[in-house]
Amino acid sequence: MTERTRDTPDAHDNEERTDGYVPLRSYGAIGDGRTVALIALDGRIDWLPISSMDSPPVFASILDAEHGGHVALRPTGDATVERRYLPGTNVLVTTWTTDSGSCTVTDAMVTGVAGRLPWAEIGRCVQGVTGSVEMEWAVVPGTLLNTAEPKRLDTANGTVIGIDGVTIGIVQHGFEPVHDDGPRFSGRFTTSEGSKSILTIVGTENEPIFLPEPERTLDAVDRTIANWSTWSETFSYDGPWADAVQRSALALKLLIYSPTGAIAAAPTTSLPEDRTGGKNWDYRFAWVRDLSYTVHALTRFGLREETHAAVSWVMRTIAEHDETMPIFYDLNGEKTDGVEERDVPGWKGIGPVTIGNRAGDQLQLGVWGDVFEILRQYVRAGNVLDRQTAGVLERLADDACHRWPEADSGMWELQDTQHYVSSKIGCWQALDAAVELHDAGMIDGPRDKWIENRELIEQWVADNGWDEERGYYVMYPGSDALDTSILLHAMSSFDRGPRMESTIRAVEEQLQRGALVYRYSGMDAEESPFVACSFWLAAAMACVGRVDDARELMDAMVEQANDVGLFSEMLSEDGDFMGNIPQGLSHLALIQAALTIEEVAAES
Repeated sequence: MTERTRDTPDAHDNEERTDGYVPLRSYGAIGDGRTVALIALDGRIDWLPISSMDSPPVFASILDAEHGGHVALRPTGDATVERRYLPGTNVLVTTWTTDSGSCTVTDAMVTGVAGRLPWAEIGRCVQGVTGSVEMEWAVVPGTLLNTAEPKRLDTANGTVIGIDGVTIGIVQHGFEPVHDDGPRFSGRFTTSEGSKSILTIVGTENEPIFLPEPERTLDAVDRTIANWSTWSETFSYDGPWADAVQRSALALKLLIYSPTGAIAAAPTTSLPEDRTGGKNWDYRFAWVRDLSYTVHALTRFGLREETHAAVSWVMRTIAEHDETMPIFYDLNGEKTDGVEERDVPGWKGIGPVTIGNRAGDQLQLGVWGDVFEILRQYVRAGNVLDRQTAGVLERLADDACHRWPEADSGMWELQDTQHYVSSKIGCWQALDAAVELHDAGMIDGPRDKWIENRELIEQWVADNGWDEERGYYVMYPGSDALDTSILLHAMSSFDRGPRMESTIRAVEEQLQRGALVYRYSGMDAEESPFVACSFWLAAAMACVGRVDDARELMDAMVEQANDVGLFSEMLSEDGDFMGNIPQGLSHLALIQAALTIEEVAAES
């Protein structure tokens, strides 16, 4: 198969499947506000949990090519392929061209008349464009990461597939003849000019299953396109890199878990951060940090419902648990601390495959700043805090005063607890926001105490975080390491002066490789550059007056996205995607950088 893409790093997508796996750059994403499917450039759905992002994945060949399960759909012979999202949507259109003709495949996670359906439904609509194309398809259910065996269930109303508590239905029109082999289904069909065929995959978890009529799914795909377009019409941004910013906003929309308002960091687990394994994390949780950045972006774009849902969810969840500052929760707002490994090989055999995340019990002082920044932005947008939220914030501001002198695990969730400089500044940010909220009449509390501790933190950073000899902010006192998370505090306005500018120069000299940037000193020996760090660097450059340099870096980074504009967590120096995809923080950082550069340029 020959694959044609634009002249960007997407040339890496030209690799065929190796032992059943494709490069992570190959994946596009579709979703419905509850779960997300990943579709490779060769037309195969390699990832789909049902019914939620954090449910066991029924199709998971991205982590287990042999037994993980997939939904295949592509021409039988050699073909060229191009794909794109329909403008303003998360509906993916793939165009296949063969010697005999061409056709399109439109993939959508279907939405209903009133929004998200109560079940998961994917419509794969095949339309003939020119000539004829012989297509092949297969629905191969997986083993829920080696925990269950799929079973065929024949009923009076049709055959379905049962896998533990998940039920899968397959409805097709124009896909005959159909070959079935136990719980596996496959077949071939031929398109003609103007023909329409559709394969519908429906799934529920511990519920009865609704089997739609194929024609209804064709209509539902059109309705889904209209629903996405309507959402995008409320999106307000016409500044630089508008296409990349809107695609990033749409990617973030996929990560918003609509039943609660939580925002997942990524819809996948265990996609490796390096080629040797070990750094394989489950990111299907709601990080308070990521939610903070998301609220800022959504507020800037005039998106009201998602902003309110996210703010309400995080404050209600903190109040319900009545404890110190959280790092993350599951998508239903519960604490989680266990990690289980699954006996499957992982992407390209790079394990382990894990369920859960160990960082839940860590102390990360920077989260105080994230939570307060959420509410500061919410109030700046013209909204008012309720009394319960005000009470939680007053308590958390007092906690920040008491706990900022402690060592913590830092933004990067490290086992080595230290007095990380960016963590201290996170507490400064929290107290700065608390004073602003107090002055706006939103919260009560000991304002003078908050100001006193804010000034103490400023002095601590000046005395302990700045290395005069090296000329940059160090990662922690006594260290010579650089940490790119300090760049976030150019955006927070902690420092936009000569010290921050000098630190930015040091990051460029020591951590930057082309457009790519490593998280902190020493990481070039352990993992790939972190996508968000490049965008943070661009934003920080703008904050210290280097707007032209910021624009140049942004231009270079935007071109690093895959053919449909998505980013993973990391990018290797040779351009390969690494880590979970699509990664919310990567897209958030792109949006932050674009907004910051635009705002700074407008002020100058």
